[in-house]
Amino acid sequence: MSAAPINVLVVDDSQVMRMLLVHLLEQDPAVRVAGAVDGGPAALAFVANCLPDVVLMDIHMDGMDGFEVTRRIMEATPVPIVMCSAVTDPRAVATVFRAYEAGAVAVAEKPVAYDHPEFARLSSELLQTVKLMAEVRVVRRWPRRPVPAAKPPKTRPPGRIEAVGIGASTGGPPALQTLLGGLPKDFPAPLLVVQHISAGFLPGLAEWLSQTTALQVQIAAHGVEARPGHVYLAPDDFHLAIDAQGCLRLSRHAAESGLRPAVDHLFRSLAEHCGASAVGVLLTGMGRDGALELRTMRERGAITIAQDHATSVVYGMPGEAVALQAASQVLPIERIADALCRIAAASNPVSQDHSREATP
Repeated sequence: MSAAPINVLVVDDSQVMRMLLVHLLEQDPAVRVAGAVDGGPAALAFVANCLPDVVLMDIHMDGMDGFEVTRRIMEATPVPIVMCSAVTDPRAVATVFRAYEAGAVAVAEKPVAYDHPEFARLSSELLQTVKLMAEVRVVRRWPRRPVPAAKPPKTRPPGRIEAVGIGASTGGPPALQTLLGGLPKDFPAPLLVVQHISAGFLPGLAEWLSQTTALQVQIAAHGVEARPGHVYLAPDDFHLAIDAQGCLRLSRHAAESGLRPAVDHLFRSLAEHCGASAVGVLLTGMGRDGALELRTMRERGAITIAQDHATSVVYGMPGEAVALQAASQVLPIERIADALCRIAAASNPVSQDHSREATP
């Protein structure tokens, strides 16, 4: 007996785009378009009366934007929401990350026209995202309440913590915000981040994290010295690494497992050049990118952390790390910042006051 199709509600105020999205979705026999509406009020009414498995929604719409619609749906009748936007619209790119705060679980780039050179790829990624998010039966909004403090790490790395590497994919932006938001502005190590995200959305992510955390967030540039308290995001289509002098290296080396940037590439450089003076963190995401090289980091003496199953939107990457015994600690997202502060305090005694400062 075949599985029931995934019921999707399409929300877009452009009739042409609604028709295109409906056509794309219905090419997949695993997907059924339950409805297609032209804006926020109609979407709220549809969800209230006929709960779909996934809502695929434009971000910038007249009258009520995707952020407001997401907030209202999540307050009344939670359902997985995928934001869909053309990255050429700066208003939409800025709003998408506010929608993550409201409870959206993923973002996908809108395939705007059949003659677009990336139409086939964008359509495939959109379908994959919709189907994957349908499996997220409970859309989590991580609580902002105090949580039990993380236990100090069992091992203490020698010397200073030179760098923290972080990898994330699906569900990563809100997880990153939670983690980075728990760190003080003078956290005593640089943080290097590979976040798999649709091309064009990275500047919006950097701006959003800059506005919602105390750290200096920027897109990484080649040759820049990695500085404490700064967050460096891997640019679109470039691998990010660190060298023996503590400088950032960007490259167009071959994709790893079809990915560039790849978390594995970053973690491998941390294992090679920082060894036990690095920390590796693997967050929510599909696939297995980062898991193997996180194990390499652990074998070189680094402390390694994987996000736990309960707070991961998708437990692919951290789950693979746990299966490979690559993670020395498995923690809910709310406790990872505290753990990093404690690790830094153990390695850098002068930062102990900052550790307390970052604890909720």
